[in-house]
Amino acid sequence: MLTVFKNLKGDKAIWGVVALLALFSFLPVYSASTNLVYVNDDGTTLGHLVKHAVLLFLGFGIIYAVHRIPTHYFKGLSIIAMPIVLLLLGYTLTVETEIGGVTANRWIKIPFVGVNFQTSTLASVVLMIWIARYLTKIKDVQITFKESILPLWLPTALVVLLILPENFSTAAIICFLVLVLCFLGGYPLKYLFAMVGTGIVLASMFLFVLFKAPEVLPDRAGTWKSRIETFIHPEQADKDDLHQLTLAQIAIAEGGIVGKGAGKSVMKNLLSQSTSDFIFAIIIEEYGLLGGGALLFFYLLLLFRIVVVAHSAKTVFSKLLVIGVGLPIVFQAFINMAVVVQLFPVTGQPLPLISMGGTSIWMTCMAIGIVLSASNKTENLEEQSYDIDETNPLEVLSGQI
Repeated sequence: MLTVFKNLKGDKAIWGVVALLALFSFLPVYSASTNLVYVNDDGTTLGHLVKHAVLLFLGFGIIYAVHRIPTHYFKGLSIIAMPIVLLLLGYTLTVETEIGGVTANRWIKIPFVGVNFQTSTLASVVLMIWIARYLTKIKDVQITFKESILPLWLPTALVVLLILPENFSTAAIICFLVLVLCFLGGYPLKYLFAMVGTGIVLASMFLFVLFKAPEVLPDRAGTWKSRIETFIHPEQADKDDLHQLTLAQIAIAEGGIVGKGAGKSVMKNLLSQSTSDFIFAIIIEEYGLLGGGALLFFYLLLLFRIVVVAHSAKTVFSKLLVIGVGLPIVFQAFINMAVVVQLFPVTGQPLPLISMGGTSIWMTCMAIGIVLSASNKTENLEEQSYDIDETNPLEVLSGQI
C-alpha cells in the first residue's frame, strides 16, 4: 500500500479533493438509496453502498493507471479511440435499456459483468482529446475553415448527432465545451463566430419545430419541450412535470442552514432520482446550506487546481488537454446544482464523484487521471520537433512527440 502512495504522481491537491469528494459521497448515497430499496423494491441499502464502493475503487484504479501514462500518448490513443467511439454511439442507438425506471437508447451492457455503460460519457472525453490534438497541430499554421472541416468539425458533428436523439443536454454541453476549447486553443475567431451564428440559427429552427411540430422529432422531443416549458413558465406547467422540482425545493427549504443531519432526509423517499440527478437536494436537506456550500467550494477548488495545472503545463497539447477534459467535470457539477435550485432546466446530469452510477464515476476518474498525467512534472516536458505523421497513431504512440 505504501508503495502505491509513493507512486502517486501529479498535483497532490487534486488527489486530495477527489478523495474527499469520493469519501463524502458514501453518506448521501447510502441515505438516498432507501428510495431504491423501499420505493422501487430494488436491492438493499447496504448492497447499493457496496456497489458504489466497488465502482469508486475501480474508478481510483482508473485514475492511478491513467495518470501513469505520459501525456503525449493520448494523442495517438485518441486517433485509435475516435472510430471506436463512433461505432459504439451508433450501436447504442439500436439498444433500448431501462435504468431507474427510465427507458432510453443511452446505455449498452458490458458483457459478462452486467454493468450498463453510457457511451456518450466516453465519447465526450475522447472528443476533447481529439480536438486538443488538432488544435496543437495547427497552433503555428494559418488554416482555412474548409481545411478544418474534416479533421475538426466532422468528428464533432458525428459525435453530437449520434448523442442528440437520446441525450439532448449532453449533446448541447459538448457543443458548448468544444467552442470554449477551440477559443482557448487559438482557432480563428472569424470561423468560431460563424459557427456560433450557425448554431444559433439551427437552435432557433430546432426550437420552432419542437414547439410547433414535435411529432417530427425523436420520441424524447416531448420530454425536451416539457422541461423547457416548465423552466420558462413554471406557473403554467403540468403538476406532474413540476413534481420533482417541487420536491427538490422542499428538500432545500427543510435543510435550512445546518440541515437535518445525516440520513434524516424525508424527500429522498419521494424524489425519483434522489441518488443521481437530485442528490444535491438531499445533501442540502441533510447537511444544510453549509454542507451544500462546502461541496460547491471543493468543486471550485478543483476548478482552480485544473486551471493551475493547465497554466503550468509546458506543452500546448498538455494545456489544452487539461482544459478539455478537466473543465467538463466542474461544469457538469455546476449544471447539476443549478438544476436543483431551478436556475437551469432539468438535464439529467449527475453530480460528478457523488451521484451513484458506474459510467459517470469511471469517465470522471479517467478525465482526472489525464489531468494528473499532465500535472506530472517529470513527464510534462517541452515538445520536441520531429517530422512525424500526426495521423499515424503508431508514430504518435512511439513517444517521439
